[in-house]
Amino acid sequence: MAVAPVQQTVVESRRGVLWDLLRNRKFTIAGGIFLVIVLTALVAGALIDPALRLSGSFPQRLPPGEGTLLGTNALGQSIAIQLTEAIPNSVLVGLVAATVGTLLGALIGFVSGYFGGKVDAVLRVLIDVFLSVPSLLFLILIASLVRGVGVLAMALIIGAFAWPSPARQVRAQVLSLKERGFVQVARLSGMTGMEIILIELMPYMFQWLGANFVNAFIAAVLAESGLSILGLGPSREMTLGMMIYWALSYSAIFQNLWWWWLSPVIALMVLFLLLYLVHLGFDEVSNPRLRAEG
Repeated sequence: MAVAPVQQTVVESRRGVLWDLLRNRKFTIAGGIFLVIVLTALVAGALIDPALRLSGSFPQRLPPGEGTLLGTNALGQSIAIQLTEAIPNSVLVGLVAATVGTLLGALIGFVSGYFGGKVDAVLRVLIDVFLSVPSLLFLILIASLVRGVGVLAMALIIGAFAWPSPARQVRAQVLSLKERGFVQVARLSGMTGMEIILIELMPYMFQWLGANFVNAFIAAVLAESGLSILGLGPSREMTLGMMIYWALSYSAIFQNLWWWWLSPVIALMVLFLLLYLVHLGFDEVSNPRLRAEG
């Protein structure tokens, strides 16, 4: 009936958002550099013999430029080779955790806000409970109990505690959206509650969900790095946080092996900066006030 024109308008709006994102310099430049870094690490890692990542095949404590690109650590392992594994793993943690946290939070927020009643009361209490307790405390407790977890398991653990904030904000938006005319038309056309959520409401939250995804991505990489530096990270796999942990464990600072700990620190700073610029690009597209100022 009248739902088709509304859906067509939403599709056109989403195309306009994608076009605005592609025209945003912060989003395109930062996102492009981020992809180049990750793809370069993946390609280089695929071309390197996996045995070189663990074995001390190089002279120990070599500074950058003396036979190796970024130097070696106290065990004779190449820092550059370790980065080809650490960068994709850290990005994988952020990607999985942000996806789990954003999708789970969005689903709970949509269901809570749209259906209301007892469902909303139960989910609202659950959201408030998780928001009232610092997630880092739970992450440290779980990581200390479940030692030896892999990168994927660590990402899932972090993502399991990344949903309360998006859930609350999505719920607040849905409480307003569900009273609009297009939702009433969708109900009269015979659409079920979940169909209205997925087809009618979710497209209106696309821009915000994208910005929240990038923000959750940054928080997940930071959480993994913090846990790894505390010795609670994926010890059998290399991430940027684990590189810093091993550098500190072998007293790289006191031995003046600055390249050992500085390389992963710089890599983290660059990734954070690029993701922050991508987040700003999303904000400028989704926020009319920022778009006008730009």
